[in-house]
Amino acid sequence: MASPGLTAVAVAAGHGVLRRFVIVCAWALGGLAFVLIPGMPTVCPLRLVAGIPCPSCGLTRAARDVLHGDFAAATHMHPLWWLVLPFVGTVIVLESVAYVTTGRAGGWGQRVGVQRMAVGIMLLLVVVWIARMLGAFGGPVAV
Repeated sequence: MASPGLTAVAVAAGHGVLRRFVIVCAWALGGLAFVLIPGMPTVCPLRLVAGIPCPSCGLTRAARDVLHGDFAAATHMHPLWWLVLPFVGTVIVLESVAYVTTGRAGGWGQRVGVQRMAVGIMLLLVVVWIARMLGAFGGPVAV
């Protein structure tokens, strides 16, 4: 039979997991609302300051199109959605699971393979951004 002290520790640990799970769910709902609700304002510092689209401009709208099953529209919004969105989504899920179960996040972002993939994706985003500014892929997406 478990001692009352150990039971209290187990219950407290369970409440911590539940609390972290609720936090992750709240963030997920907020993120989904941002993606799914049309007309949500974008917060792009480069667009606000310089009036030009950033390298990831169109990815939120591409995510909205993907969630509605319109892959052609998603590709028009950003031609790298098929690479960026699954990568970001996977890292978010892995970090969320780690946070809920251990109370710590950031471990996946510290892995060399994940960092290399992130740098590679960022470089591709910049290359596509420059190409779009020069008229490729239908030109820059409307901001």
